[in-house]
Formats: sequence, C-alpha cells, structure tokens
Amino acid sequence: MITETGVICAGTIVTDYVAVVDRWPAENSLANIYHQIKTGGGGPFNIIKDLRLIDKNLPLSIVGLLGNDDNGQWLINDCKKSNIDTDQLHIIDDNTPTSYTYKQLLISLVYIHNPLYSKIAQLTLPFVDHLILNEIEIGLILNQSFQQGTISQIEQAARILIENYGIQRTVTVHFDCGAVCVSRENNLNIECFYQGSLYLPQGYIKSAVGTGDAFAAGIIYGIYKNWSIQERLRCGICVAAMCLKDLTSYGGVGTIEECLQLKEAFCFRTLELTSSIHDIEN
Repeated sequence: MITETGVICAGTIVTDYVAVVDRWPAENSLANIYHQIKTGGGGPFNIIKDLRLIDKNLPLSIVGLLGNDDNGQWLINDCKKSNIDTDQLHIIDDNTPTSYTYKQLLISLVYIHNPLYSKIAQLTLPFVDHLILNEIEIGLILNQSFQQGTISQIEQAARILIENYGIQRTVTVHFDCGAVCVSRENNLNIECFYQGSLYLPQGYIKSAVGTGDAFAAGIIYGIYKNWSIQERLRCGICVAAMCLKDLTSYGGVGTIEECLQLKEAFCFRTLELTSSIHDIEN
C-alpha cells in the first residue's frame, strides 16, 4: 500500500554550461568569457531541483536516459546529493555521450519549428490533467502567434484547449507580466483566474534562464499541496521571481517560505484584459 505520495519528473535531461560574457557578440564577432558555471538543465531536471529547494522533505524521483560520459554521471551524482531518487535515471549502454562537439562551421542552435508539433501535442491533450506552458508554446499548439497578444487572447486560447481539446482540469499560461489559469477543476463550469507578476527592483534580475520551469515548479507544488488556484498562481510567480536572481536555472530558488515572502517584499502587477502580455511597465 502506498502511504506517501510525491512528484516524478521525466523528460530531456542535460548538462548546461552557463557562460558569463562581457557582451552579447554580433555575428562573426567575439566576446570575453568571464567565467563558466556547470549545472544541470532540461525541464524535468530544473523542476525537480526547484521542488527540492522549495521542500527538503518532498519525495522526488527523476526518470530519463543519460549519455555515457562524465556529464551523465555528474547529473546522477547531483540528484543523489539532493536526495532525489535516481532508480529510473539510466545511462545508455553504448558510447553515446551527453555532450557533442560540432565540427561544421555554420550551425545555428535556435528553435526550428516542427510542422508536426501542433498535431502531436493536440493528440496528447486529452490525457493531461494540468497543462503549464508559455505564450509561445500555446501558440504552437493552436498554430497561432500570441507573442504580441493580449491577456484576453491568452485566456481565450486556454479556454479552447479545455473546451475543444480535452484538457481535464487546468491550463495555466505564463508570460512576462503574469499568468492566466483556465479551470474546470471544481465544477463543470469553466473559470478563469489571473495573477500579475511582481514588480522587481532594478538590478534584481541576474538571468531569466529556467524561469518558466521555476514557475511550473511553483504551480506543481501548489497542486501537490491542494492549494487554491489563486494560491498556486502566486506561488508560481514567487518561485519564478526567486529564480531570476541567479545566473543558473535553479540556484536562486529558496524554501517555500522564502519564496512566498516575496509577496510581502514586492507588489504584484494588476492585469487588464486588454493589456499586452509583455506590458511590464504598468
């Protein structure tokens, strides 16, 4: 009999090397690297590390396949140090490494849209209880662009995923100035909840890497704790804000008490339905 529940994170797990440079180089130019930080990365790794920092007692397990090299073993060791179960974190049997050296001169490591993204994603949606994503990802699912969209448009897109594509309980979309959650969790009627992001002082933000994963970790923790949707949204916003103060994707996150203290230290934005999702000046 299962007496204790926890969280399992699965998916692509990588090793990140965060380079701190003096400037962003233009094409075919150089920049000076001040120092480099080795850290774990990938959505499941970032989220599970965030959850461990939030709650040292939360049962956690990670599932994935790693390359057969020092980086793969480093990721396993790092999880074990954080008291994260690694029984389903495997190293591949052959010599495939975690890292690759690219020999071609002209490689652009940017996102390339897969024309099957929308179709594949839509087929999975009826099996999802809680979907957490950003405005770009929901746009790719619906074959639309919301990068210049309003909060009202994001809400309508989230409603479509629940009404037409079968998401079971909630769709939560995060963006620069806050988040929207559309839910049919507590009754058959669809409800919408809004939460503005925090006004942060100048100089607070060190890096935005991992912020979306930190937001997701906050939402997941709120679901695990059976908090109200509004409490989950505030938790996600606060955990994401904590993440912003460190160069790595999870190093800035503290305990849940430390994260939620940001509600008292800073003010939340007020969201207007007609406002741009990137309007952080108001």
